[in-house]
Amino acid sequence: MTTTEQHPPRAAGRGALAGLVSAALLLATATVVAALVGRGSDPFLAVGDMVVRLSPKALTRFAIDTFGSYDKLVLFVGIGVVLAVVAALAGAVATRRPAAGVVVPVLLVLAAAAAVLLGPGAGVLDLLPLLVGTLVGATAFVLLVGLARRGTRTATSTPDGSTPDGSGRAGSSPDGSASEGSFVATHGRPRASRRLFLGAAGGTAAAAAAMAALGRVVGTTADDAAASRAGLGLPPAGNTVPAVPAGAEVVEGATFRTANADFYRVDTALTVPREAADTWVVRVHGLVDRELELTWDRLTRTFDVVDREITMVCVSNPVGGTLAGNAVWRGVRLADVLAEAGVDPTADMVLSTSVDGWTASTPLAALVDSDDAMLAFGMNGEPLPFEHGFPVRMVVPGLYGYVSATKWVTDLEVTRFADDEAYWTPRGYAAEAPVKTASRIEVPESFAQLPAGTVVVAGTAWHPGLGVDAVEVRVDGGDWQPAQLGEVPGPTTWRQWRYEWAAEPGQHRLEVRATDADGEVQTEERAEIAPDGSTGWHSVVVTVA
Repeated sequence: MTTTEQHPPRAAGRGALAGLVSAALLLATATVVAALVGRGSDPFLAVGDMVVRLSPKALTRFAIDTFGSYDKLVLFVGIGVVLAVVAALAGAVATRRPAAGVVVPVLLVLAAAAAVLLGPGAGVLDLLPLLVGTLVGATAFVLLVGLARRGTRTATSTPDGSTPDGSGRAGSSPDGSASEGSFVATHGRPRASRRLFLGAAGGTAAAAAAMAALGRVVGTTADDAAASRAGLGLPPAGNTVPAVPAGAEVVEGATFRTANADFYRVDTALTVPREAADTWVVRVHGLVDRELELTWDRLTRTFDVVDREITMVCVSNPVGGTLAGNAVWRGVRLADVLAEAGVDPTADMVLSTSVDGWTASTPLAALVDSDDAMLAFGMNGEPLPFEHGFPVRMVVPGLYGYVSATKWVTDLEVTRFADDEAYWTPRGYAAEAPVKTASRIEVPESFAQLPAGTVVVAGTAWHPGLGVDAVEVRVDGGDWQPAQLGEVPGPTTWRQWRYEWAAEPGQHRLEVRATDADGEVQTEERAEIAPDGSTGWHSVVVTVA
């Protein structure tokens, strides 16, 4: 009787490599096919979307609070690490027990299939990238694991420890020294097998890289949305927003209007939706007299086009945070669109839906009673960037973005708060969320080292919709001192401010608070961002020498 031994560490290591490169080839192949079928069919993105939808509200809050605009990158990296670990373990196990090694990958493929089918607007055709990728990846996995096992066999021995040729030791010469020749003769050139495995694994990795690059090229070539945006001319507005007032910018280095590239972005889309303007349609329905389906041409030709300068704020903005931006938006008034549809008097909410299925609940009064709430298609003089909602998004002054600022909007349902809820409501956020008065110190920065003498303390305050009428600064808990206010074009924008402080040596604490146009002073009470926005006075600590 003979027995065949293995080198488990070597086999497991090569099996892990086989699992990694096979998984990479699966995902890269799926990416190429997904670029041809449609973005919603990419299994990696579908899994990410499912993770976002199923995440507990505490985890969702933690991700936004901790990572801000980088939360999607962190999610992608996390999913990638988990897949890499699972693929490596599956390959390692398969070198010992081939059947057991494929159990977890099969379960992951099934979970990915479920994620694809549960995506917004998904159909059976959306499974094609996953099926093709799985076929290619599984084929590579079986072949590579087979090579990994073949390249790690040792000599075959009899029960007394001798080899069939009586040499007394696998791979040895009669004098007991190592003999690669006898090893090769008995075992089919294991070193050649190892080289074959490494070559095959390297080739698979190169194929995965090539497929990933091809996926990007195919995606770019097939991107009708980019061509649509590049060739789009914004319809002229019936009015123009005046230039930034000469006295608006009183904070050194801070512009009154936020450049498109610098405007904050917070949303649940793992990849930016890309839809051409000529295929975009928004449906207006629900508690209305007439259901509307508005194409780009119909929207821009039926309703008056207007410009509005509006500051937007994210509910995730902490005290003193930077998740706020001011821009000139071009679009049509939502009040005009809803008037055309005819709103039922029992309605009190509009549930807006993005192309990726995200929803927001906006109080109806904030739309029909406002001259500034918009379906916007322009931002600072150009078509909306894809990241900010091209071709059309909602912009509503005075409300946090999660209840008003739906990007890539495709559906407006007139309804009631009692009958419907939006994406963030079951996740612990309020259904209605007006922006709270806020102010921040931008200069000097906290822990700055300053010279004694006159020091400029400056920053920004906002309550878009009402406007800010006063800003005050105090030092070390002393009396509040009025700050100089920058000019503003209207109540829908933020306001810059500055205060000249006679700084004396020592460590000092600077605080700021604002008062809105109704005379309400910003509250000192600290509140977290959930359920409806943070509150509290922003402060910095500095040292004067």
